Amino acid sequence: MSRHFPLFQHAATDVLAWHKGGPVTAAAFLRDAMTLAESLPEKEYLFNLCEDRYHFMVGFAAAIIKGQVNLLPPNRTPDVINGLADEYPGSYYLSEERIAGVKLPLVRLQIEQTEHGHIDHVPAISEEQLIAIAFTSGSTGTPKANLKQWKELILGADKAISRFNIKPGKISAIVATVPPQHMYGLETSVLVPWRSGVMVHTGRPFFPSDVVDELRSVPGPRALITTPLHLRACLKADLNWPELEFIISATAPLSPDLAQQAEEMLETRVMEIYGCTEAGSIASRQTAYDKSWRLYDGLSLTLSSQAGHLVGDHLPQPVPLSDQIDIIDQQRFTLLGRNEEMINIAGKRASLGDLNHKLNAIAEVEDGTFIMPDAMDADTTRLAAFVVAPTLDEAAVLQRLKSGIDPVFLPRPLYKVSVLPRNETGKLQRTALLQLLETQKADR
Repeated sequence: MSRHFPLFQHAATDVLAWHKGGPVTAAAFLRDAMTLAESLPEKEYLFNLCEDRYHFMVGFAAAIIKGQVNLLPPNRTPDVINGLADEYPGSYYLSEERIAGVKLPLVRLQIEQTEHGHIDHVPAISEEQLIAIAFTSGSTGTPKANLKQWKELILGADKAISRFNIKPGKISAIVATVPPQHMYGLETSVLVPWRSGVMVHTGRPFFPSDVVDELRSVPGPRALITTPLHLRACLKADLNWPELEFIISATAPLSPDLAQQAEEMLETRVMEIYGCTEAGSIASRQTAYDKSWRLYDGLSLTLSSQAGHLVGDHLPQPVPLSDQIDIIDQQRFTLLGRNEEMINIAGKRASLGDLNHKLNAIAEVEDGTFIMPDAMDADTTRLAAFVVAPTLDEAAVLQRLKSGIDPVFLPRPLYKVSVLPRNETGKLQRTALLQLLETQKADR
């Protein structure tokens, strides 16, 4: 017999969200979700494409209450949405406004927020209910579908809550710079608040000054959920920050130097989480001091030819990891590099992740990445790289790299660009990098 778990842990009068400058109680949120659920069409699937985090949460909850499945694509581009829609016939999309080029029916979300609301009971959701289908970012290929039952989502969030001690009294509010459609943002800015009873700020600040302002708008102790790219920009802005209990970073590797700089400048702890769309977050470390990762409680890893498989009491089956790992003990491991990022040139092996780390460790480099082009043979194998470094030329970057990597891995060519094509979570998709590579070749 399946168990049932409540939609959220807040009491009726608890503040569940801080939205557009004011508090939203759990009762008001539930009223908004149930009102929307009653108006949704009788369909099986919806693409939850709401930009506003509160609207996304209301839509996410309404679909759960209605028994519909939230489809969470890697981005909002029409080609991606329309392509996935072919696999889920009869689906529609939920958004604040029409998205040009998307061919699906639109349900426009408009909420007239008031302070009124009443909770007779919080809906209890079966652990076996299919809640969402999350798609991988497609950073190394075609997005893949991952089915998420209620049990996997909430018990996974519980493990993160336990690891970071997120509970009322320890954390008052969570502010996130990442969108809620992806597993990192969904877990940390939707499910963790719901399961912990902590308030979430529903904004998604972009500019460093906005991050500071929104942190100041909520009571402490505060936690900031962000990415290495955003964290670097915030430190560069040199602003006066409010007190932070801790920062959590993910979506791209966080360098120890950046983590240490953030800890010193912001006088807080910077925690990095490791995870994947297939399993959610599974491990953490304090990057300024720890090279190894520590698994969340209740998780274990098995190893076969350096490929890891994750086992967890909340997971329906073991999950293969995309990274090669080295297991230190039952709780700790190190990353050797993504399976598809391990390269062999002239009989020598390296990881693109390690090469990227060394490129971004150059002081004047603001952002950078290596890429393995598609069309190569044994005689012409060469890595390419892009770098954002306004004060350096290509020759200077190459000279700095020579001291840290084998000459066979030096990028030929190296392109200086003004910005890398990162998506809204800060990830680099291989298709976008290959397009940039073709553009740069054509311009030379």
